[in-house]
Amino acid sequence: MKVKMILPALTEAKGPFWRPIKYSLFPPLGLATLAGYLDENDDVRLQDEHVETLDLDDEPDLVVIQVYITSAKRSYEIADHYRRRGAHVCLGGLHVTSLPGEAAQHADTIFIGPGEDTWPAFLRDFRARRPGKIYRSQIRTLDGLPKIRRDLIKRHLYLVPNSIVVSRGCPHTCDFCYKEAFFEGGKSFYTQTVDDALREIERLPGRHLYFLDDHLFGNPRFASALFDGMKGMGRLWQAAGTVKSVLAPDLLEKAVECGLRSLFVGFETLNPANLREQHKYQNLNRDYTEAIRRLHGLGVMVNGSFVFGMDDDDDSVFGRTVEWAIEQGIETATFHILTPYPGTALYQRMAAQGRMTSDDWDSFDTRHVVFRPARMSAENLEAGYWRAYRDFYRWGAIIKGAWTKDDLLGRLRHIGYAGGWKKFEPLWDWVIRAKRAGSMLPALETILSGFGKHSAERKSEAAESGRASLPACSRQETQT
Repeated sequence: MKVKMILPALTEAKGPFWRPIKYSLFPPLGLATLAGYLDENDDVRLQDEHVETLDLDDEPDLVVIQVYITSAKRSYEIADHYRRRGAHVCLGGLHVTSLPGEAAQHADTIFIGPGEDTWPAFLRDFRARRPGKIYRSQIRTLDGLPKIRRDLIKRHLYLVPNSIVVSRGCPHTCDFCYKEAFFEGGKSFYTQTVDDALREIERLPGRHLYFLDDHLFGNPRFASALFDGMKGMGRLWQAAGTVKSVLAPDLLEKAVECGLRSLFVGFETLNPANLREQHKYQNLNRDYTEAIRRLHGLGVMVNGSFVFGMDDDDDSVFGRTVEWAIEQGIETATFHILTPYPGTALYQRMAAQGRMTSDDWDSFDTRHVVFRPARMSAENLEAGYWRAYRDFYRWGAIIKGAWTKDDLLGRLRHIGYAGGWKKFEPLWDWVIRAKRAGSMLPALETILSGFGKHSAERKSEAAESGRASLPACSRQETQT
């Protein structure tokens, strides 16, 4: 059987705001995971439109397309094309689960929710020539997951080919997140066994890993055992976690000991009223500054995430947020405009209030305003979003953030990482168009390794201070 698996390009990946580095980071791991369920004699081809031109002249028997909201129109175009050519077309993913009726118009089969149980069931039915129209996930487990078909991934096209996911979902329930809609009808957070996760890590070459889990620290018992198992592997890795997990004792230290060097943290807002409104209770009454201090003290870079446009935000939110992030020495920041995705509690609330202003899915990219803000105009919200990026990544701001670090080497690393991410777009563009993104991985590993040495040096200095005198030790702890 000839199988074609496609990740269509997000609209923003082909538009005027395209940043090559952002869309050449990770391979389509979800599709490669589904490919693991296929038979050995199946002819499988995986294409990611973000990094290569799609071949639409082939004639597969089965086409599988992963759909996100801003790739929906493109996904439907590709689906319609292959259906006209006689292929059986399957659509799945976040957007399909949110709007199954819309997606079903462009597919022979759609999948609602995660695919660990429904995809094998479909394959059995398809081979028996009785495929269903809709498959709804009901059984939530990662036990018995087959090996991911990493041989289908064109590693040289990605900066971070060693991406990995060892869990599904998240233990928290934020109003603006897709999670509850996607996992409706079953568990919304579950993990692999530790042994299975460690085996998948061992399959990956090189040193660098990027955990794409929504919240790697979400199950502390699992995370602790995973980090214990990773000791001695010599890995350097990045992941996402919450402020709450950073402040928890011991777990962060275990993560750093086995190679954590950069963490994506969803601060989202500095306003407690906004946190309550969005049901992001895990951030309430948490000391953001202490969380950053802990991460930097252990030699971990911070990628802070912030969302603008919540109901308690006014025109002053942009400057306050950016200035705070710079003063904290956050290495990189990701800003978003609040976006009510279909199927989320936020969308339902906004729709009930008559505040939705667009149903053009291409605009649901966290760069455009698709609802009526409460305390500012839509124009000011978009302008503030762009200003936040510009102000945070000014050379003056980067240098100011770098000077929060204690030593020259730490300052240079900050400047190199933050500046390299945003200030050298033409270089990244050339590297990616030359299909040499993978060649930049050693540079990333060098930077991450440097942060680890920084952590070890600071621990050694703290120990020396403690042996010299108690007051010196106390000052060191205060500074870190």
